[in-house]
Formats: sequence, C-alpha cells, structure tokens
Amino acid sequence: MKIITVGLAALLLSTAASFAADAWKEAEVGGTKIYTDANGMTLYTYDKDGKGKSNCYDKCATNWPPLKAEAGAKGDDEWSVVDRTDGSKMWAYDGKPVYTFVKDKKAGDMSGDGVADVWHVVKAN
Repeated sequence: MKIITVGLAALLLSTAASFAADAWKEAEVGGTKIYTDANGMTLYTYDKDGKGKSNCYDKCATNWPPLKAEAGAKGDDEWSVVDRTDGSKMWAYDGKPVYTFVKDKKAGDMSGDGVADVWHVVKAN
C-alpha cells in the first residue's frame, strides 16, 4: 500500500509540474527571448500590479486577459500562482501577474509592449 501511495504522490506532482510547463513557453522574437502562452501569444506585465497581486479587472482584463492557472497548479522557479478577487487563479513571473493582449493577433505579435508606458513584454532570462 505504501508503494502505491508514493507512486500516486509522484504522479500527482509530475502532473502539477506539467500544468506549469504547458502554461507558458520561451520563444525568440527579433533576437529577444520572451515568454509566451502555450499558443505562442506574447505575455506582458502591468506596472500597476503589486508583487503577487493583480490590479487588472473588468475592462482591463477584457483587453489584457490574465494567463489562467488551472486549479491545483504549482509554480516553479520564477513562476508562481496568484489568486484573483473573482476566485480564479493566474500565473505570475517573478511575482508579477502575466497577461496576453487582445490586439496581438498571431504568435510573435508584441503590439502591447509599452502601451500607456505600463505594459511590458515578459523577457526570459
């Protein structure tokens, strides 16, 4: 019984880690390494967010959809999960919540970079 329990725990941990790995990926656009969602859409941070706290709701979240985290998702290294006031969860990079931008139409678009001087592409280290 102990072996089954340990095996199940290992399976659950690997499943949670796979959710994290599937949520974003690293890409190179114009010689710059950035992070994108699983579909290749550029991820952005918002200067008005706090560390581990999103301040982008309503119309903001319509234009800048949060990168949703699945229930039970766990962060790794620079990535963490942030609770939103609506009860949903989203991903954060280095504590800053991350979003896509509705005006980006295809993978590799970065039209949200610099919008209102508060939106910035998430650059990979």
